[in-house]
Formats: sequence, C-alpha cells, structure tokens
Amino acid sequence: MPSSSPPALPAPSGGPFHAVPLTDRCRIAFATRAHVCVGVSPFNSHFSAERIAALARWALGSFDRVHFFVPDTAAVHTLQALGYATERAAWKARRQGQYVRNKITRALAAAGIGEPGAHILDGQALAVNSAYGQVLEEVEDRYRRDTVFARACLGASAWTLERRLPPGQAPTQEQLRCAVRYFLAELPLFLDTPRIAGVTASVFCYHQVPAFLDDLFHHRLALRPGDGQGYLHLA
Repeated sequence: MPSSSPPALPAPSGGPFHAVPLTDRCRIAFATRAHVCVGVSPFNSHFSAERIAALARWALGSFDRVHFFVPDTAAVHTLQALGYATERAAWKARRQGQYVRNKITRALAAAGIGEPGAHILDGQALAVNSAYGQVLEEVEDRYRRDTVFARACLGASAWTLERRLPPGQAPTQEQLRCAVRYFLAELPLFLDTPRIAGVTASVFCYHQVPAFLDDLFHHRLALRPGDGQGYLHLA
C-alpha cells in the first residue's frame, strides 16, 4: 500500500479483515456503510470456500447492501491471451465462473440470504444492466482515443498476465491487446458501482491494490471514479 493511504479502519463486524480505504474519498464512501462490492477473481486460489464465507459474513454484517462481482464472461479474454482456443476458453471460463458462483451462493445462503443469486454481479447480470453498459462504453471510448489511458490499461493487463505465465516470461503486445478486454470489462465496477447497483455510495473490496487502481483513485488518470465510489483494501 502507498504511504499516502489513510489509516486502516477496523472491520465493523469484528471480522478477520483489516479494512484500508485507499483515499479520503474512499473513507467517506466506506463510512456510509451503504453498499459493498466484493471482487472475486476466477482462477484465483486465494478465494477458497472458507475465504468467501468469511467475506460474506463480514460484508453482510457491515453494510446495508452487498454484491459480489465475478468477471466470469470476461475471463475468456485472459484465457485466449494465454493461448486457449476460442471455444475451449469460453468453456473453461463458464465452468470456473459456475464454480465461483456456487461458492458465493453457498456462503450467502449459510449467512441467511434467501435469494443469493440477486447478490451476484456476473457477466449475465451485467449484460442486462444499462448503467454498466453505459459506463463500459465510456471506458472503451477512452481506451480507443486516449493513448496514455490505453497504455495504463495495458500495463494493468500485464500485471494480471504475468501471474499466469512461466517465471521470467513477459506477455507480448498481442497477448496484452487480447487480455485488456478483461480489464476493460472490470473497470466500470471501479468507476461507478453506485450507478450500476443503484445506491448512493459503494466501496469495491479486494485483497490487492494494483498500481492502476492506485492511480485511478488518486486522480492520476483521465477517467475518475464517480461520486460515492470508494475502494477498500482488505488485508
């Protein structure tokens, strides 16, 4: 975490997480306790069933409304960048997406949620969310027109791909141009979850802070998070 980050706040529910708002604006969004969007990455062993269950308990005990974000559909672009054929990549992304959704559904049900699926923002849910579609159009337009922004997005994709490639191997430009579609699909949730979820304020939660997001929330990029958008690093 950068040294300029505000100090950590204790998890309101007394859970196992150390919640660190990335900026003062993020701290304000967190303080409303209006909404949290918990990011769960497909193909990431960090998100065990136990971890997701703990996240569900913490989120439900700390915020008025809760969503889990699962970029399952978009994961096909990362798989294609890694060399999977189109059909194989689509099948693998669907299978892993279902596996992750099942873990989230079980965790929410165990915590007393009657309709767990309503709390999951996956590719299918976002495909019919008009606000998400509008923000995605803004992101893609900026990516096409702004070379500095595009370079930052490609850098974020490199950060993702390097974790999947053999040690010492750097992604090619062709791989980055393919994989960046995954990152662009995620960006609306970092930029304007309040608009997408229909809430006044929201914090996106994840266990890491990629350099791109540090720049985004410190207003070093052309696009800036919308009103009420925050980011929490859960340690």
